[in-house]
Amino acid sequence: MDVRQLAESRTATRPGLTMPEWRCLISRSFAPLRLSSEDERAFRAELREVALEEVHLFDMSTDAHRVVRSPDLIDPAARAYCKLSLQLSGSARLVQDGRTCDLAAGDLALYVTQRPYELSYEEAQRSLVVIFPQSMVHLSPDQISLITATPVSSVSGLGKVAVPLFEQLARNMDVLSGPHAMSLVRSALDMLVTVLSAESRESGRDTAESPLLQQAIALIDERLGDPELGPHDIAEHLFVSLRQLHSRFAANGLTVASYIRTRRLQAIRQDLANPLLAHEAVHTISTRYGLVDASHVSKAFKTEFGESPSAYRARILEGPLRPAPG
Repeated sequence: MDVRQLAESRTATRPGLTMPEWRCLISRSFAPLRLSSEDERAFRAELREVALEEVHLFDMSTDAHRVVRSPDLIDPAARAYCKLSLQLSGSARLVQDGRTCDLAAGDLALYVTQRPYELSYEEAQRSLVVIFPQSMVHLSPDQISLITATPVSSVSGLGKVAVPLFEQLARNMDVLSGPHAMSLVRSALDMLVTVLSAESRESGRDTAESPLLQQAIALIDERLGDPELGPHDIAEHLFVSLRQLHSRFAANGLTVASYIRTRRLQAIRQDLANPLLAHEAVHTISTRYGLVDASHVSKAFKTEFGESPSAYRARILEGPLRPAPG
């Protein structure tokens, strides 16, 4: 999926789309997909979209149709994205990772672009789809695979809190712009992951070994500000061998060091985008998360996100607030 083809932090509406137009737009905006409808000549759809940095929200109203992302459409080298689907009216059926979930109005579920999935809409429907980099989710790929195609309802459990947030996002897309909106969306996504993780544990889908990974990740988040934090400290704190720790991360396609580095850079980026911290220098923020070498931070940030910390902050905080110098 090339989200760069969408306008950055802008809103667009496309009404009255035919199936050929819908097929082209969706495959370009979401990911390569196969779409079909029993009556393609009569099919119509409408799409409203908002882009907030790397998060894209789509309010879509469509006639009945089917969406398939098959293995041959997936590029293993492409960046991994998560997709949240909230059913606003009508119904949908989502299939991924061996699970099938039926979504009625007020239900939502998560799925990922790097594995096959299928979505079926048997009637006219409206839904909110939110697409965001998988790296924004503080879970390993293995953990994410446990929560895909898991329905969250607005009438039970923690879904009573999480779902209304996304319903409000759908109703107020026209006011979503700027760093405050991005902070709101990030908070909503963090809450969703918390809810899905709780659902996974309650349903018994947690793996036998995942507690070690979860404990290590929690410890890393807790001690991001410690510049000396490393694999040895984590293993010692959790009373496991260094080999066990490395093995558990490797089983999820991760390394301990790279995970720590990525989380630090993500935390720095989040603070740089916070208008309430615009008075703080880049070095002050990076030091807060255990990275004290300004030159190293700038290079690592640019490698990870494609621009320097100062350039990123200036782009995000455009307007009356003037960020502190780096």
